Amino acid sequence: MAQLKEILKRNTMLLILICVMILFEFLITSRSDGYSSLFKPTNITNLINQNGYVVILTCGMLLCILTGGNIDLSIGSIVALVGAIAGVFIVNWHLNIYLSIFLCLVAGLILGGWQAFWIAYMKIPPFIVTLSGMLAFRGFAWLILGGLTISSFPAAYSAYFNSFLNGADLGINTYLFTLGCAIVIALVVIAIAFNSRLKKIRKHYEVAPLWQALLSLVFGCFVIIATGNLLGQDKGVPVILILLAVVVLVYYFFTNNTVPGRRLYAMGGNEKAARLSGVNTDRLMFFVYTNMGFLSALAALICVARFDTANPSAGSNYELDAIGACFIGGASAYGGVGTIFGTIIGAIFMGVLNNGMSLLGMGADWQRTVKGLVLLAAVVFDVLSQKRKSAN
Repeated sequence: MAQLKEILKRNTMLLILICVMILFEFLITSRSDGYSSLFKPTNITNLINQNGYVVILTCGMLLCILTGGNIDLSIGSIVALVGAIAGVFIVNWHLNIYLSIFLCLVAGLILGGWQAFWIAYMKIPPFIVTLSGMLAFRGFAWLILGGLTISSFPAAYSAYFNSFLNGADLGINTYLFTLGCAIVIALVVIAIAFNSRLKKIRKHYEVAPLWQALLSLVFGCFVIIATGNLLGQDKGVPVILILLAVVVLVYYFFTNNTVPGRRLYAMGGNEKAARLSGVNTDRLMFFVYTNMGFLSALAALICVARFDTANPSAGSNYELDAIGACFIGGASAYGGVGTIFGTIIGAIFMGVLNNGMSLLGMGADWQRTVKGLVLLAAVVFDVLSQKRKSAN
């Protein structure tokens, strides 16, 4: 009973996500007489394409929050500015696509590094620096574009982010190819999970009960294969999904299997103690905000490809989506607590909320109200949990 309670406690957000998806499915199908569905193949594809930027920005925002509850308010403006630079390079100047992508990513690093310098070495609060960046970078985007938009990006560029892997080049049926890929991925996940478990056992580390590990594997594989089944009924595997998987795995490995990643948690738990233990907290803070600029630039490249437009108003409220996804996914407002997979669940939750409310025909005013209340509930839950731990 105690183990079951612990499992439910650790997976609270996942269970809530499942319940919300079921609720939306019931409301949508009953309202549309079965003609529309949250789990419609085309809708799943749209959900992935529409929320790719949230997943990428969330990975970087989690690192900021881990340092002590800090956030980055400038990421939406960086998306707009880098998108403007991409539009000038690719559409106006007709630069080589690879060179343009590289220069845009470098621009993101420079913008992030500029803010990181003031935060890490000048000790100016991140809120102030990134608020300044939010205003200044948005202004630069308007100046570069002259208040106009740049559209019609080359098809060769858009293909890197908007195309699909469907087995057509191999002469394989789209459904069979996509489902086969999902099954292979599920088998790889099983192999990695069992290999990791055996290593821990050999080193006499504590491991979860076998039934618990099997239950998690069965659920994870079911989600992978079910997603492959739905995508196979549409256009196949979106290239953006592969990019998202790479980003998530890289940052999962960084936070869980590297020394700097573990130092982030130590810094968020007690910065002074971490510094006295030999952790270079200034360098770590510089890395975190520079990295946020890089991921914002990557998100910008995805957005301009999806909308086929560089717009000075792009990226509005992106920072709020990323912050909300982190807190909903279990990151602590005090820092030092949070996981990549948890924040991905938060990002999916935000995406499902947006998509479900849109399918129900709810206006933007109600959508913002609901998202605001959900974010408040997540933070209140975190604060109450911290108080309960302190009392114990």
